[in-house]
Amino acid sequence: QVQLVESGGGLVQPGGSLRLSCAASGSIFSFNTMGWYRQAPGKQREFVAQITRYNSPNYADSVKGRFTISRDNAKNTVYLQMNSLKPEDTAVYYCNTMPPLGSYWAHGTQVTVSS
Repeated sequence: QVQLVESGGGLVQPGGSLRLSCAASGSIFSFNTMGWYRQAPGKQREFVAQITRYNSPNYADSVKGRFTISRDNAKNTVYLQMNSLKPEDTAVYYCNTMPPLGSYWAHGTQVTVSS
């Protein structure tokens, strides 16, 4: 019933910025903590950032100070502003609830940080 669609990824040089968006087709933003996750080549999917229904954010240490998560419940959308990007940020980025539900995983959006 719930569908999540990530967008905004692309190729960016080190030090650059991107803003990712996650649009949901269901009414889940008012009640659920939402999160961003990423999976780099050859690695497991990992937590990046989350934001509660009370707009309290939390970040993985690897992105703290560089990434900002936000949400707009009226638009059923979660955002991830990524600044000062590093090559190690290269991954497919996904959104989901926190904790994630398997049925909510979508295709993600590719972020590639390279010169």
